[in-house]
Amino acid sequence: MILMLDAHAVLWWLANDPQLSDQARRAIADPANDILVSAASIWEIEVKRAAGRLEAPAELIEDLERSHVIALPSTALDAVAAARLPMHHKDPFDRMLVAQARRLDAVIVSRDRAFAAYDVPVLLA
Repeated sequence: MILMLDAHAVLWWLANDPQLSDQARRAIADPANDILVSAASIWEIEVKRAAGRLEAPAELIEDLERSHVIALPSTALDAVAAARLPMHHKDPFDRMLVAQARRLDAVIVSRDRAFAAYDVPVLLA
């Protein structure tokens, strides 16, 4: 299974935060699953950290690599797909996750209920 972690899910995973659901924790830890984080989520984390609205590891990329989380680039096709989605969710970072999850047939790991409006599987973070 391919799991795409939303920004909060990846931060909870890296911090071993108890807010991450047991089911999500088990799925992320399962070596049979591919664990991805979109470049859009990394950008979102860094933008919010720079604005003082979020605490995140200073060595985020290195922490992701150590945790075997694969950083997924956003392509031009992803950008077009995200822009053409119905406006169920106005957050451009999350719209990119939907576009990429659709392309890769991935499960989004998130607590954001707005993903339910799209045709993508979601695992509660």
